[in-house]
Amino acid sequence: MDQALESKIVARGKQFFQSIRGEAPSIFNKGFWTGKVMDWAMKNEDFKVQLFRFVDVLPYLTTSDALRRHIEEYFTGDGAADIPAVLKWGAEKSGMFGGLAAAVMGKAIRSNIEGMAKGFIIGQTAKEAVKSIKKLRKDGFAFTVDLLGEATMSEAEADAYRDGYLEVLSAIAKEQPSWPALGGGKGDLDWGHAPRVNVSIKPSALFSQAKPVDMEGSIAGILSRLVPVYRATKAMGGALCIDMEAVKYKEMTLELFKRLRADPEFRDYPRLSVVLQAYLTDTERDLADLLAFARAEKLPIGIRLVKGAYWDFETVVAKQMGWEVPVWTKKPETDAAYERLSTEILRHCDMVYFQAASHNIRTISQVMETAKALGVPESRYEFQALFGMAEPVRKGLLAVAGRVRLYCPYGELLPGMAYLVRRLLENTANESFLRQSFADGQTEDLLLENPLATLERETARASSPRPSESTRPATPAATPKAANVPPPFANHPMPDFTIPGLRAAFPKALAEVRACFGRTIPLVIGGKEVVTADTLASVNPADPDEVVARVCQAGTVEIDQAVAAAKAAFPAWRDTPPENRAAVLFRAADIARGRIVELSAMQVLEVGKQWDQAYADVAEAIDFLEYYAREMIRLGAPRRMGNQPGEHNHLFYEPKGPVAVIAPWNFPLAISCGMSAAAVVAGNCVIFKPSGLASAVGHGLCEIFRQAGLPDGVFNFCPGRGSVMGDHLVAHPDIAMIAFTGSMDVGLRIMEKAARVAPGQAYCKRVVAEMGGKNAIIIDDDADLDEAVSAVLTSAFAFQGQKCSACSRVVVLEPIYDKFTARIKEAAESVKIGPAEDPSNFMGPVVDENQRQTVLGYADIARAEGRILVERHTQGKGFFAPLVIVDGITPEHRIAQEEVFGPILAVMKAKTFDEAIDMANSTRFALTGGVFSRSPKNLEAAKKRFRVGNLYLNRNITGALVERQPFGGARMSGVGSKAGGPDYLLQFMDPRVVTENTIRRGFTPIDEGDDWFE
Repeated sequence: MDQALESKIVARGKQFFQSIRGEAPSIFNKGFWTGKVMDWAMKNEDFKVQLFRFVDVLPYLTTSDALRRHIEEYFTGDGAADIPAVLKWGAEKSGMFGGLAAAVMGKAIRSNIEGMAKGFIIGQTAKEAVKSIKKLRKDGFAFTVDLLGEATMSEAEADAYRDGYLEVLSAIAKEQPSWPALGGGKGDLDWGHAPRVNVSIKPSALFSQAKPVDMEGSIAGILSRLVPVYRATKAMGGALCIDMEAVKYKEMTLELFKRLRADPEFRDYPRLSVVLQAYLTDTERDLADLLAFARAEKLPIGIRLVKGAYWDFETVVAKQMGWEVPVWTKKPETDAAYERLSTEILRHCDMVYFQAASHNIRTISQVMETAKALGVPESRYEFQALFGMAEPVRKGLLAVAGRVRLYCPYGELLPGMAYLVRRLLENTANESFLRQSFADGQTEDLLLENPLATLERETARASSPRPSESTRPATPAATPKAANVPPPFANHPMPDFTIPGLRAAFPKALAEVRACFGRTIPLVIGGKEVVTADTLASVNPADPDEVVARVCQAGTVEIDQAVAAAKAAFPAWRDTPPENRAAVLFRAADIARGRIVELSAMQVLEVGKQWDQAYADVAEAIDFLEYYAREMIRLGAPRRMGNQPGEHNHLFYEPKGPVAVIAPWNFPLAISCGMSAAAVVAGNCVIFKPSGLASAVGHGLCEIFRQAGLPDGVFNFCPGRGSVMGDHLVAHPDIAMIAFTGSMDVGLRIMEKAARVAPGQAYCKRVVAEMGGKNAIIIDDDADLDEAVSAVLTSAFAFQGQKCSACSRVVVLEPIYDKFTARIKEAAESVKIGPAEDPSNFMGPVVDENQRQTVLGYADIARAEGRILVERHTQGKGFFAPLVIVDGITPEHRIAQEEVFGPILAVMKAKTFDEAIDMANSTRFALTGGVFSRSPKNLEAAKKRFRVGNLYLNRNITGALVERQPFGGARMSGVGSKAGGPDYLLQFMDPRVVTENTIRRGFTPIDEGDDWFE
């Protein structure tokens, strides 16, 4: 850093502080309600969390009873934050939550919080917005107007978002001629160079189907609505800025900006900007790319540089998904990045109009002094601040720079509350410049410190021992771990389609898989390929004329051979050390990781899974291999029981014997691998019967185990017709155990067959069966509908609803029923349906013609029992079944009781939350369930009374992850412990205990841990 420049930056900052001394942003002014609440929130983290959650739900509390109930739940009782006096605002302590006092307090709280929200938005209507803009301009501030609302669930909502911009632009157009130019500008230009009208727009809200996996389709969909808005802006001589949102939209945002800027219609109109976020670690690369684009195309551009508003979200999502965190993890790193980026932008002021958006006085001073040092004309940059925040900063900035534009959101209060929560988080974060400046009173020297120096200082402080640590006794060194102990389990990362290489890999892999279509797949018994005369064609459900493979079918003779091979291999495999068996699974996981896109592509074509669904299936298979390998190492060591001297009692496990694994087609690799890997690593030998609809995927599992070095006979690949060999396999006297996943009817038949003892049978056969579900999601009257609609849509219709965990019933509380059904209807009508290999399609074909006919039959039942809200048919020769949503359904209806295993959703109405739980529990199944609610009391009630194996609160109900969400249900949803959990392997083994008397002639060695004297 140039020390002379650094000195000027600090001096500029001190002058700035001097000019605003004694002032504070209204949000920190303790003389007002907002300031008092913020002061309390910054002192009490629990209250802060509860307050922000309450603010978020407030717009949904439309009755005094709902408001009273939520105040009680959020701010009183165990685990809730106490209500500070300021929140009561005049309510008396006596009888606080009864009668008139409750109503008074509730009304006061609502009024004050809504007033707080209105302090951050310029109006709820176009008329109010224009009125506020006129006042701001009178005070000397320019504006950029932003329509609140980012989550569009349907194309109708995307149209409304576009129309909202056209409406406010129309209102501004009528007023604009009467506005004098700011800063001594002439004509239509503020400050002599900037348009008076400025619009900011969030691109993802313009297309409900925007998703990284379909980059081209997303860009086209957004541009179809963005172009009319830009055209209207241009007609007014205005400027438009494309906002940057979550990182998943970053690439498409930058690309659509380039396309719009280079569009022949707008190429000669240099009033288009894009936002860059300094907290993203790759923004410097993005800036270089934008500058290269501008130079190459000879097109001036605008860039608004912000710090970034989604830090918590981006960090949490990356951690959950197993991705690299995309943001700087320390605040000074972001501040330093901002200074590097702003300097680079200013160096290119001939091509870039810079909009520096920050409330940080150090940042502002750095931009001003750097621009001065580089000789950047004032006409090439401006400053921006958020409306409703940092009033002293923006006023001081206006006095110094004269060119200040306020970011002015407008729109309804519902999305306004979500915006308010973001602003409150920003203001109350420990690292917030505004909090440190105006609430915590941090010294000016620290506030103006070079962020690189701050980073160095904070890093040194974090790494130095605490004073108290020097007086603590030394901690004994940890026992070194053995070299063969694997690292802790971690789920395989979910697919990140923002990575261009992954998007490009899928079409390539699909082509490679398709090139092998039509091959013959043999059985594999005892390590040898077996070809049979009987074959079954596995076809592409999107195009049944395409034969994926012709699969040899095992009969009873081949099953006898496979069981014999498994029985012969069993003794040696049983006696193989657990660590060695686990090593085979680790190698198999490595092989699957290296082939993950190819294995996914096979599922896309053989069973019709979408790219993300197929990838997640393979990732789950990898997780099973990794997790069960670690579990076997844990369980493989004998465990001493008791601590009495004179005897040794050791518990250990041994495998059961030959295991029949009967797998489904809907998770053709994940579930097949999970059941097989558990059996194999426990020391058993497997006869694997894949589904006839997914045998090519099943053969891939066989290849993985072979390449991993699994001995011959331990895993025998035996596809076959259930009607020919299914009963024979289950009833075979040498089969010790059956692991099954599939329908309830088949599962019950297997249990019945397995219970019969055949002549010569040495085992009591154990059956582990994961069967069906009739899963419900409850939508409470205070649910966040943006999240609920999206989650229900995904849970019900992803992979065509062909998941045992899929949502087939949604129980909606009466007060919110009409809003929910209207939005889910529009959302379902907006998704694209077609072949799964096209990433733009949300839903594809069902797996075969029988499944299609089943769905059609239940669609007729739904039509007879309720009122059809949505019924979408798709033309084509594939097995496309209709997407159906039916309402007016009650618990006694067949469509509410019977598993369809397809894209049919029944909507049910409940008067109370208790009734909703009763409805959800009213079937024979107990697999998965979900609740969308912002009532702490109702969420607790659901935990206790919603009796399913996997209950999901405020998220979708599919996609359970190994270890994090062990999966399985009860009642008619199956028997056995949860897959991917700590008990699962125990089902594949028998426990044994060996007791040894260690007393000899009255003498016994005393072992460590014995119950003995000190």
